[in-house]
Amino acid sequence: MIWESLGSVVLGLALSWAALRSLSGRLPSRRTVFATGTLGALFGAYLTHSVLGPGHVLATLIGAVLIGAVTLSLLLRPGSRRLSRSAAA
Repeated sequence: MIWESLGSVVLGLALSWAALRSLSGRLPSRRTVFATGTLGALFGAYLTHSVLGPGHVLATLIGAVLIGAVTLSLLLRPGSRRLSRSAAA
């Protein structure tokens, strides 16, 4: 379980870094993004490990990445939209 936890923390940090690199204008502060990604991945690893049991390291890490991505997506702010003249009329 310790390797799953450490792996999920590393994957959560990598996921947060990738989100900040590609969506920096739509996310809150870096500290919030890194904390959310890490804690989301840890929770995902815990949840997946609880459901599958021990011995499924790869599946646990995949679950950690998926739930970490979902928690990071909750931080996204809507992008700026420009209304065209036909839509505004």
